[in-house]
Amino acid sequence: MPDSPARQNAPANLPVNRDGGGTDHPHTMRLQRFLARAGVASRRGSENLMTAGRVTVNGRVATELGCKVDVDHDVVEVDGRRVRLADGAVYLLLNKPGGYLTTMSDPEGRRCVADLVPCDRYPGLFPVGRLDYDTTGVLLFTTDGDLAQALLHPSRHVEKRYIALVDGRMHDVELELLREGIVLDDGPCKPARCRILSSAVAQDIWGDRVPRGTTCVSVVLSEGRKNQVKRMLGAVGHPVLRLHRESFGPIRLDGTPEGSWRLLYDEEVLELKRAASRMEGPLNAYAR
Repeated sequence: MPDSPARQNAPANLPVNRDGGGTDHPHTMRLQRFLARAGVASRRGSENLMTAGRVTVNGRVATELGCKVDVDHDVVEVDGRRVRLADGAVYLLLNKPGGYLTTMSDPEGRRCVADLVPCDRYPGLFPVGRLDYDTTGVLLFTTDGDLAQALLHPSRHVEKRYIALVDGRMHDVELELLREGIVLDDGPCKPARCRILSSAVAQDIWGDRVPRGTTCVSVVLSEGRKNQVKRMLGAVGHPVLRLHRESFGPIRLDGTPEGSWRLLYDEEVLELKRAASRMEGPLNAYAR
């Protein structure tokens, strides 16, 4: 049963300090960090859960973002469900179809990827990065905020492979600008690995939706600017008609149908964490 309004507004009875400074004791940590480590949500998402009154500690609602918990003794619950560090995070893959926004909610009621993944089963699930409304393919979700941050950080150079269908007959020489690092309106891009693919690849992805007079191109990026693939190919005179993400780091669709999701295998999670550990300087636990 939900708490009464009076109980919901009561402060959590936490036997720890709220000074906001210093280093966490080995057995205490900030509540939002505890929730992120337990795989409930990212730290920002955990803060949102707290301010929404959905988190209790020892039976009392905890809304104060500076509070800490004793991980050995305090009882932490989200929506009435006990949370422990041993619960572990969730990692899943969605084969995103076109026509969905990469967001967990939309005030205008448009279709979003949250409609396609088991949010009720895994509270705090969120997408790692985003795909455009009309882009299809690999979209990762997790409750592990630290890993998501590491995978998206530019120092990691985590590669994403895209298959693009572009307008016009493209020749390999036209890809040299992309390989060298084309300059867009927001600055130079890192060199991309790219090559022209056979029309059979396009037909495998889009079927009979492949018009004549088009070219199928593979583009591998290690950065993630907004609409980057579309802008890069458009800059060399070949607008993108369709775009599909084939892989994110080591993770591929491996037969997952469009619009369906699957949990990542343990080996895939380990490979993701290895990819997240490649960096230019320290960032978080995945770099150690």
